[in-house]
Amino acid sequence: MRTKYRLGVDAGGTFTDFVLADRDGTVRLFKALSTPHDPTEAISNGLKQISEAVGETAEAIISQCDLCINGTTVGLNALIQHKGAKTGLICTKGHEDSIEIRLGHKEDGYRYDADYPPARMLVPRYLRRGVRERVVSDGSVMTPLNEQDVRDACALFLAEGVETVAISFVWSVLHQDHERRAAEIVREMMPDTLLTVGSELYPQIREYTRTSTAITNAYLGPTLKQYVGGIDDYFRDLGAKYPVRYFQSNGGLAIGQAMSDRSVYAINSGPASAPQAGLYVCSPFGHDNVITVDMGGTSFDITLTSGGNTNINKDIDFLRYRIGVPMIQVETLGAGGGSIGWIDDLGLLQVGPQSAGSDPGPACYGNGGDQPTVTDANLVLGYVNPDALLGGRMKLDREKSFTAVKEKIADPLGISVERAAHGMFTIVNNNMVNGIRRVSVERGYDPRDFVLVAAGGAGSAHITALAKEMGIDTVLVPKLASGLCAFGQIISDVKYNYMATCPLRLEGDAAYAQINDTYAEIEETGVRHLLADGFENDRILIRRRIDMRYVGQVHECSVDIENFTIDASTVDRLRDAFHARHEQLYTYSEKQTPIEVVNLESTLYGRVDRPALPRLAAGEDVSGAIKSHRPMIFSPDGSAIDGPVYDGSKLGMGAVVDGPAVIEEITTTIVIEPGWRASLHESGSYILKRND
Repeated sequence: MRTKYRLGVDAGGTFTDFVLADRDGTVRLFKALSTPHDPTEAISNGLKQISEAVGETAEAIISQCDLCINGTTVGLNALIQHKGAKTGLICTKGHEDSIEIRLGHKEDGYRYDADYPPARMLVPRYLRRGVRERVVSDGSVMTPLNEQDVRDACALFLAEGVETVAISFVWSVLHQDHERRAAEIVREMMPDTLLTVGSELYPQIREYTRTSTAITNAYLGPTLKQYVGGIDDYFRDLGAKYPVRYFQSNGGLAIGQAMSDRSVYAINSGPASAPQAGLYVCSPFGHDNVITVDMGGTSFDITLTSGGNTNINKDIDFLRYRIGVPMIQVETLGAGGGSIGWIDDLGLLQVGPQSAGSDPGPACYGNGGDQPTVTDANLVLGYVNPDALLGGRMKLDREKSFTAVKEKIADPLGISVERAAHGMFTIVNNNMVNGIRRVSVERGYDPRDFVLVAAGGAGSAHITALAKEMGIDTVLVPKLASGLCAFGQIISDVKYNYMATCPLRLEGDAAYAQINDTYAEIEETGVRHLLADGFENDRILIRRRIDMRYVGQVHECSVDIENFTIDASTVDRLRDAFHARHEQLYTYSEKQTPIEVVNLESTLYGRVDRPALPRLAAGEDVSGAIKSHRPMIFSPDGSAIDGPVYDGSKLGMGAVVDGPAVIEEITTTIVIEPGWRASLHESGSYILKRND
């Protein structure tokens, strides 16, 4: 660390988390209610808490930060709620409807459902303007660009109040001149409009994917620009000496300008840092098979890391929109502490995906909410202390929780409030288990081979129940669990992805030279940016990936390769890597079939120093950490048992707690079900294992 502090800020739908690390290795966690109308208000409230804790003004803290990192759901929320900017599309004439045709594809699970509604288009039909031009598959021009068509499109956009424009032409990745000239005309006629050029944002083959990615980027651009501008100004006014970094959905950091220009990389900004944090937490124990689950107030996010490598997807459908750029694979469910319990038309109890959020929030918040949420159910079950949320700064009203569950769930079903609350707890757990299965079992992984890491303020109350259902025997709950994504941000590297299309057969010196030259070109651009960003050459790391397929195949698969010069003496390493990957994915390979290259990708990292793991001292006798006993419900019949409640701040290295019990940390509550044991490791993580 170049200065005294490093600050991570993770703005979620309900809470905004803050993690402050200092040069000595001390890591502190803080939380404030999110303020979607003005994110800087939540940041200001969090900095007040930090200022009180460290005894310095907010200005002094920020001026001594080498990194201020922000993870945000603003892009995700804009896409979910369809609150992006008014967008226009300029495309090849005849391809105005490609985003609506969607390659004839329906999402999995709905392929044969005639009643499943079409996705809402981010660009209405009348704002998709085709222009006369055509490049063919060898990169040659069949029809020159008709510049008047572009000018006519701009005139329409100006009349309609379009705020942002996407340009995407057929085969533009092989001949970019048409898109570049169209961009010049747009900038000339619409100088105040944000512009996305498809072949620059996603320079790879697949016209539909490139167009959809460009549209999504354009749609979110003004929202991200306004957000980044506000955050940058706020920290600059506080005396920040270094630019704010923003967390990207590819798992790395970027400066604000990059996020404004490439807003599509901000879609999954918040949960994308969880895998890094999960691996870091597991490092003292030698685990590199990790499933990290983050249960906040609004959502439940799942990521899987196998052998130390986190799944990264590209060319996927996200919220029904095709996104081409690389993204950490995150399974997101509407299953958070604010998820609402309700009864469907068949009289069955359901939980989520709708959420009470932070305003009005769960009934127990006392902000006017009257719907029973998961947090309300946990309060009724005795898992949560109404006087201990956020270290006592936020009081909960158990009576309001009891009333909400009674009136909305228990009475209509004719059961007790306790049974209704346990039913809500069970159903939301089942929803989360199904999500974990989708990222593990359905992708060929046995969850029993993985360690489960709890993150988010609400996750620790459910973690042993989830592990038991999945057959997982080892769970880690770090003391920083409720802010684990914010912690993941401060240990992550700056990261940029550079892509290029390179269609050719993998044979012959000319082909090898073209691959080498293309990699050198895109990597030179990335290195130049990182050097300008203050990274020395020895802090820059390059990772390569190449998309290949057998000649005649329609779809390619991505292969990670080492950095080496490709020539006649090394090309077999490339072929062998592809055959192995193809066999891993599809159970067979065709070693006699020629291979063709489709796309190239380089990921460049600017490596940052990581704070040291904490080393806890031994605490007092475990019995001395018991602060109270209270009724807790672990049975479907609603019967309660009297369980001990431990003050987590009094537990030190080596402390052992047997369930049933509750451990109350400042920002999270760990529920240890009967049959489980928790041991506190010196690194600050609770290791939960089955007693048997």
